[in-house]
Amino acid sequence: MTSVTNDAYLAAGAEVELFEWAYAQRMPIILTGPTGCGKTRFVEHMGRRLGRDVVTISCHDDLTSADLVGRFMVTGGDVVWTDGPLTSAVKSGAICYLDEVVEARHDSLAVLHSLTDHRRTLFLDRAGETVHAPTTFMLACSYNPAYRSSLKELKPSFRQRFVTVPMDYLPADREAAVVVAESGVDIAVAQRLVACARTIRDADDVFHFEPPSTRVLVAAARLIAAGATELVAVHACVLAPLSGDGAIHDGLREIAAAHFEPTSDSPSPRSKAVRP
Repeated sequence: MTSVTNDAYLAAGAEVELFEWAYAQRMPIILTGPTGCGKTRFVEHMGRRLGRDVVTISCHDDLTSADLVGRFMVTGGDVVWTDGPLTSAVKSGAICYLDEVVEARHDSLAVLHSLTDHRRTLFLDRAGETVHAPTTFMLACSYNPAYRSSLKELKPSFRQRFVTVPMDYLPADREAAVVVAESGVDIAVAQRLVACARTIRDADDVFHFEPPSTRVLVAAARLIAAGATELVAVHACVLAPLSGDGAIHDGLREIAAAHFEPTSDSPSPRSKAVRP
């Protein structure tokens, strides 16, 4: 989540240039990085920057190739072909963004192969139609390689069809600036939120879960802006979603307590905290 406003973006590296170069060369791109680091927001920003619509497809286990390209449907007593979001994006020359592509079944992703090589063509076998992608069409995907299930991995042959752009959380000062811009809290509050999150991220080898994202920091900051105390907001938006394990949660409470002053309405800790 690296957008400061709807039209501005704070780059963590060379991702903007890489996206533009790939777009100019009509090459597909895949973004990798932890959950909530800004992959989706980045694609939306690049759509505005390039003047292209972004068609977003949220991938999941039940996503079929027909869900992507389209199917015949009964409409008004007639059987007509209805384009899926991928086909619509190709025909309109939009940016088609497959969010968390690793969640999709491998057989569903096979329809992308002809769009990711020199052909840049979508074959609609059931409709008997061949769609050639215009120069403005771009295929973009994203996934989190660090925390995906071992049973859900993208095939190397699929990954090598894409320009890969690794993404990560912003440096602390810029991440705090995003939190301020998205929520309206004071910079000191944002800095405490970011410092707490970075401590938890650094302890990831101990806790073994996805670290808190910029997204949850913004959520906590918005509760603070609405009147919540910092500890209440952090517990609700940052700590509670991370783990339901009591011992781990106690360890997280200790980390939070080191960054925020307790208040009378803060969640009371367990009688005896146990470190994980």
